[in-house]
Amino acid sequence: MSHIRLEHVSKIFGPKPKSVIPMIEQGMSKEDILADTGHTVGVYDASLEIERGEVFVIMGLSGSGKSTLIRCFNLLNKPTTGSIYIDDDDIMLYKNPQLKEVRQKKIAMVFQHFGLFNHRTILGNVEYGLEIRQVPKEERQEIAMKNIEIVGLKGYEDKYPDELSGGMQQRVGLARALANDPDILLMDEPFSALDPLIRREMQLELLDIQNRLQKTIIFITHDVNEAFKIGDRVAVMKDGRVVQVGTPEEIIEAPANDYISEFIKDIDRSKVFQAEHVMTKPNALVSVKDGLKVAIKEMEENGISSVFVVDRGRHLQGIVTIDDAIEGTKQKKQLMDVLRTDVTTVDREEYVSELIPKALESSFPLVVTNEDNRVEGIILRVHVMAGLVADDVDESEEYQGTVPLT
Repeated sequence: MSHIRLEHVSKIFGPKPKSVIPMIEQGMSKEDILADTGHTVGVYDASLEIERGEVFVIMGLSGSGKSTLIRCFNLLNKPTTGSIYIDDDDIMLYKNPQLKEVRQKKIAMVFQHFGLFNHRTILGNVEYGLEIRQVPKEERQEIAMKNIEIVGLKGYEDKYPDELSGGMQQRVGLARALANDPDILLMDEPFSALDPLIRREMQLELLDIQNRLQKTIIFITHDVNEAFKIGDRVAVMKDGRVVQVGTPEEIIEAPANDYISEFIKDIDRSKVFQAEHVMTKPNALVSVKDGLKVAIKEMEENGISSVFVVDRGRHLQGIVTIDDAIEGTKQKKQLMDVLRTDVTTVDREEYVSELIPKALESSFPLVVTNEDNRVEGIILRVHVMAGLVADDVDESEEYQGTVPLT
């Protein structure tokens, strides 16, 4: 089952919120409802499923309802209607003691403007939640120091917030949230107040921490590039409604409507698509046990001018070009005698933006390999460039192995 599940969650602000639901169902806009009744539609009929260990991003413009929705997850905003399940328990049914325990132990929140205590040291800020829970001083300081080190602030524990940069202050906020060892992290536009360079650093830092700790993260942003960079899946909101949910690739390739298309038109595709999205299967390969004549035949049959060489386990050994193979045959050489090893390998999760300089510098196609150096795919320069545009590469330009004959 999903770690978190929202079923038909709505949040209306005003004295008689449930009276507004029929108006929404009849198609009244949130602007008309506000004008006629004084009620504000924050969220309407949101249903989501979030998996354990997932970075789930909720994206939308100002007024879309994204910040209202994230505060529903811990009932800071108690929904007008609907259910919120965490590990199959509907927390909407919880009494105050149960809800308090969930907020202290299961869910932590990182705010946009840090929310640090200026009169407390960094250590004092990070251990604050543990102090509230009456964790013994020695134990809570040990936990706090561990999390200060996780976010890269070891050595700053005795400093005060106003002695740190904005990015460092946000790291303190993250360390404080992590100190309670929550299953779920709620992050409401945590990096939006930071300078662009620091913001990018924090995005990478968050992904690194997530790779190590595997928390369930619900992240709010209005920045489509940020959403697609860090999100395993993304929910796009408009006027209080969830318009589309999917992976960044799914949303780019099949936007649900014109609003989504407009929203993502300026996305930097090179930072969304990865090697695995632009590689082709390596259908033309030769083995180290094969001779040069086999390599030449493979190239001729596939209309290519070079072919990659692998061992029995399909581990990359190098590449042989048609010119080297023909010359080697004349001189009665073995395949391994003319093997070239100046091949550029990449990981399947590398972004297209990282592949561009490698593709331009390499004399041969890029080879996608796994951690055991086993060949998983081939990337031509044209595939890298195709990752930057919406249209697919023309099949006539694609190749099943390496370099097309000219």
